Amino acid sequence: MYEWAVIYTDTDSKGTLKPTDINVPWRDMVDPCVKLAEAQIKVEIHAAMKYLAMAAYFGQDKVSLPGFSKFFFDAANEEREHAKKIMKYLAMRGELSGGVTHLIQPLGEITESPTSGLQALKDALALESQVTREIRNLIQMCETPKDSDFNDYHLVDYLTTDFLDEQHKGQRILAERISILGKMVNTQGGLADFLFDIKLLNGEI
Repeated sequence: MYEWAVIYTDTDSKGTLKPTDINVPWRDMVDPCVKLAEAQIKVEIHAAMKYLAMAAYFGQDKVSLPGFSKFFFDAANEEREHAKKIMKYLAMRGELSGGVTHLIQPLGEITESPTSGLQALKDALALESQVTREIRNLIQMCETPKDSDFNDYHLVDYLTTDFLDEQHKGQRILAERISILGKMVNTQGGLADFLFDIKLLNGEI
Protein backbone atom coordinates (compact mmCIF):
# COMPACT_ATOMS: atom_id res chain seq x y z
CA MET A 1 0.00 0.00 0.00
CA TYR A 2 1.26 3.45 -0.91
CA GLU A 3 1.40 6.22 1.62
CA TRP A 4 0.66 9.65 0.22
CA ALA A 5 2.16 12.73 1.79
CA VAL A 6 0.36 16.05 1.54
CA ILE A 7 2.69 19.00 1.12
CA TYR A 8 1.24 22.26 2.36
CA THR A 9 2.42 25.39 0.62
CA ASP A 10 2.22 29.02 1.56
CA THR A 11 -0.86 30.62 0.01
CA ASP A 12 -2.61 33.94 0.40
CA SER A 13 -6.23 34.51 1.43
CA LYS A 14 -7.42 33.75 -2.11
CA GLY A 15 -5.57 30.46 -2.24
CA THR A 16 -3.02 31.78 -4.73
CA LEU A 17 0.26 29.91 -4.60
CA LYS A 18 3.12 32.20 -3.62
CA PRO A 19 6.46 31.93 -5.44
CA THR A 20 9.17 30.07 -3.58
CA ASP A 21 12.21 32.07 -2.51
CA ILE A 22 15.09 29.86 -3.65
CA ASN A 23 17.81 31.89 -1.91
CA VAL A 24 20.57 30.40 -4.07
CA PRO A 25 22.53 32.76 -6.38
CA TRP A 26 22.33 30.62 -9.52
CA ARG A 27 21.24 33.24 -12.07
CA ASP A 28 24.19 34.81 -13.86
CA MET A 29 22.88 36.84 -16.81
CA VAL A 30 23.86 40.49 -16.60
CA ASP A 31 21.05 43.03 -16.51
CA PRO A 32 21.78 44.82 -19.84
CA CYS A 33 21.72 41.46 -21.62
CA VAL A 34 18.42 40.50 -19.99
CA LYS A 35 16.87 43.83 -20.91
CA LEU A 36 17.88 43.51 -24.56
CA ALA A 37 16.62 39.92 -24.68
CA GLU A 38 13.26 41.14 -23.38
CA ALA A 39 13.31 43.91 -25.98
CA GLN A 40 13.96 41.30 -28.68
CA ILE A 41 10.81 39.46 -27.64
CA LYS A 42 8.89 42.68 -28.32
CA VAL A 43 10.58 43.03 -31.70
CA GLU A 44 9.58 39.49 -32.69
CA ILE A 45 5.99 39.95 -31.48
CA HIS A 46 5.73 43.24 -33.37
CA ALA A 47 7.00 41.58 -36.56
CA ALA A 48 4.50 38.75 -36.10
CA MET A 49 1.61 41.19 -35.76
CA LYS A 50 2.69 43.10 -38.86
CA TYR A 51 2.78 39.86 -40.83
CA LEU A 52 -0.64 38.88 -39.47
CA ALA A 53 -2.04 42.20 -40.66
CA MET A 54 -0.53 41.69 -44.12
CA ALA A 55 -1.81 38.12 -44.28
CA ALA A 56 -5.31 39.27 -43.38
CA TYR A 57 -5.14 42.02 -46.01
CA PHE A 58 -4.23 39.63 -48.82
CA GLY A 59 -6.86 37.16 -47.61
CA GLN A 60 -9.75 39.62 -48.00
CA ASP A 61 -12.35 38.78 -50.63
CA LYS A 62 -11.71 42.07 -52.41
CA VAL A 63 -7.97 41.32 -52.66
CA SER A 64 -8.02 37.52 -52.83
CA LEU A 65 -4.35 36.62 -53.13
CA PRO A 66 -4.28 33.43 -51.04
CA GLY A 67 -0.65 32.64 -51.83
CA PHE A 68 0.53 35.93 -50.37
CA SER A 69 -1.85 35.46 -47.45
CA LYS A 70 -0.45 32.01 -46.65
CA PHE A 71 3.11 33.28 -46.99
CA PHE A 72 2.57 36.04 -44.44
CA PHE A 73 0.61 33.81 -42.05
CA ASP A 74 3.59 31.43 -42.12
CA ALA A 75 5.94 34.36 -41.53
CA ALA A 76 3.86 35.46 -38.54
CA ASN A 77 4.05 31.97 -37.06
CA GLU A 78 7.82 32.01 -37.47
CA GLU A 79 8.19 35.32 -35.64
CA ARG A 80 5.94 34.14 -32.81
CA GLU A 81 8.08 31.03 -32.53
CA HIS A 82 11.17 33.23 -32.20
CA ALA A 83 9.53 35.15 -29.36
CA LYS A 84 8.60 31.88 -27.65
CA LYS A 85 12.17 30.61 -27.96
CA ILE A 86 13.58 33.69 -26.26
CA MET A 87 10.94 33.51 -23.52
CA LYS A 88 11.77 29.86 -22.90
CA TYR A 89 15.48 30.66 -22.86
CA LEU A 90 15.03 33.42 -20.28
CA ALA A 91 12.88 31.07 -18.21
CA MET A 92 15.58 28.41 -18.41
CA ARG A 93 18.13 30.93 -17.13
CA GLY A 94 15.80 32.06 -14.34
CA GLU A 95 15.24 35.51 -15.82
CA LEU A 96 11.53 35.30 -16.60
CA SER A 97 10.39 35.69 -13.03
CA GLY A 98 8.08 38.68 -13.41
CA GLY A 99 5.02 39.36 -15.52
CA VAL A 100 5.25 38.91 -19.28
CA THR A 101 2.29 40.95 -20.49
CA HIS A 102 4.50 43.94 -21.24
CA LEU A 103 6.67 41.74 -23.47
CA ILE A 104 3.89 40.79 -25.88
CA GLN A 105 2.68 44.24 -26.88
CA PRO A 106 3.27 45.75 -30.36
CA LEU A 107 5.96 48.41 -30.51
CA GLY A 108 3.92 50.80 -32.60
CA GLU A 109 1.23 51.18 -35.23
CA ILE A 110 0.50 48.13 -37.37
CA THR A 111 -0.16 48.93 -41.04
CA GLU A 112 -2.07 46.42 -43.12
CA SER A 113 -2.51 47.75 -46.65
CA PRO A 114 0.56 47.31 -48.87
CA THR A 115 0.20 48.89 -52.30
CA SER A 116 1.17 45.68 -54.10
CA GLY A 117 2.61 42.23 -53.61
CA LEU A 118 6.02 43.54 -54.59
CA GLN A 119 5.85 46.31 -52.00
CA ALA A 120 4.74 43.80 -49.36
CA LEU A 121 7.80 41.65 -50.04
CA LYS A 122 10.05 44.71 -49.87
CA ASP A 123 8.45 45.71 -46.57
CA ALA A 124 9.03 42.19 -45.27
CA LEU A 125 12.70 42.28 -46.26
CA ALA A 126 13.15 45.64 -44.55
CA LEU A 127 11.47 44.26 -41.43
CA GLU A 128 13.63 41.14 -41.40
CA SER A 129 16.76 43.24 -41.86
CA GLN A 130 15.77 45.30 -38.84
CA VAL A 131 15.13 42.17 -36.79
CA THR A 132 18.56 40.85 -37.78
CA ARG A 133 20.23 44.09 -36.68
CA GLU A 134 18.48 43.88 -33.32
CA ILE A 135 19.66 40.29 -32.86
CA ARG A 136 23.22 41.37 -33.64
CA ASN A 137 22.94 44.14 -31.06
CA LEU A 138 21.73 41.60 -28.52
CA ILE A 139 24.64 39.28 -29.32
CA GLN A 140 27.14 42.11 -28.98
CA MET A 141 25.69 43.23 -25.66
CA CYS A 142 25.72 39.72 -24.20
CA GLU A 143 29.23 39.04 -25.49
CA THR A 144 30.78 42.26 -24.20
CA PRO A 145 28.32 43.85 -21.76
CA LYS A 146 28.97 47.33 -20.41
CA ASP A 147 30.38 47.54 -16.88
CA SER A 148 30.97 43.78 -16.76
CA ASP A 149 33.55 41.28 -17.96
CA PHE A 150 30.98 38.46 -18.14
CA ASN A 151 30.79 36.92 -21.61
CA ASP A 152 27.54 34.98 -21.98
CA TYR A 153 28.92 32.37 -24.37
CA HIS A 154 25.87 30.15 -24.12
CA LEU A 155 23.32 32.76 -25.17
CA VAL A 156 25.63 34.18 -27.84
CA ASP A 157 26.07 30.72 -29.36
CA TYR A 158 22.31 30.05 -29.18
CA LEU A 159 21.42 33.31 -30.92
CA THR A 160 24.12 32.94 -33.56
CA THR A 161 23.27 29.34 -34.41
CA ASP A 162 19.49 29.29 -34.10
CA PHE A 163 18.53 32.84 -35.02
CA LEU A 164 21.11 34.51 -37.25
CA ASP A 165 21.41 31.53 -39.59
CA GLU A 166 17.65 31.48 -40.12
CA GLN A 167 17.51 35.26 -40.54
CA HIS A 168 20.15 35.36 -43.26
CA LYS A 169 18.59 32.47 -45.17
CA GLY A 170 15.15 34.06 -44.91
CA GLN A 171 16.41 37.41 -46.16
CA ARG A 172 18.03 35.71 -49.14
CA ILE A 173 14.73 34.02 -50.03
CA LEU A 174 12.87 37.33 -49.78
CA ALA A 175 15.46 39.08 -51.96
CA GLU A 176 15.10 36.35 -54.60
CA ARG A 177 11.32 36.64 -54.58
CA ILE A 178 11.51 40.41 -54.89
CA SER A 179 13.78 40.00 -57.90
CA ILE A 180 11.49 37.44 -59.55
CA LEU A 181 8.30 39.41 -58.94
CA GLY A 182 9.99 42.61 -60.08
CA LYS A 183 10.81 40.98 -63.41
CA MET A 184 7.25 39.69 -63.69
CA VAL A 185 5.87 43.18 -63.06
CA ASN A 186 8.06 44.51 -65.87
CA THR A 187 6.83 41.87 -68.32
CA GLN A 188 3.31 41.02 -67.12
CA GLY A 189 2.16 44.32 -65.66
CA GLY A 190 -1.00 44.08 -63.57
CA LEU A 191 -1.14 40.30 -63.88
CA ALA A 192 2.17 39.86 -62.06
CA ASP A 193 0.76 39.68 -58.52
CA PHE A 194 -1.88 37.16 -59.61
CA LEU A 195 0.61 34.91 -61.41
CA PHE A 196 3.15 35.14 -58.60
CA ASP A 197 0.42 34.37 -56.06
CA ILE A 198 -0.39 31.11 -57.86
CA LYS A 199 3.27 30.12 -57.68
CA LEU A 200 3.36 30.91 -53.96
CA LEU A 201 0.19 28.93 -53.31
CA ASN A 202 1.45 25.91 -55.25
CA GLY A 203 4.86 26.00 -53.60
CA GLU A 204 6.60 26.65 -56.90
CA ILE A 205 8.61 29.52 -55.49
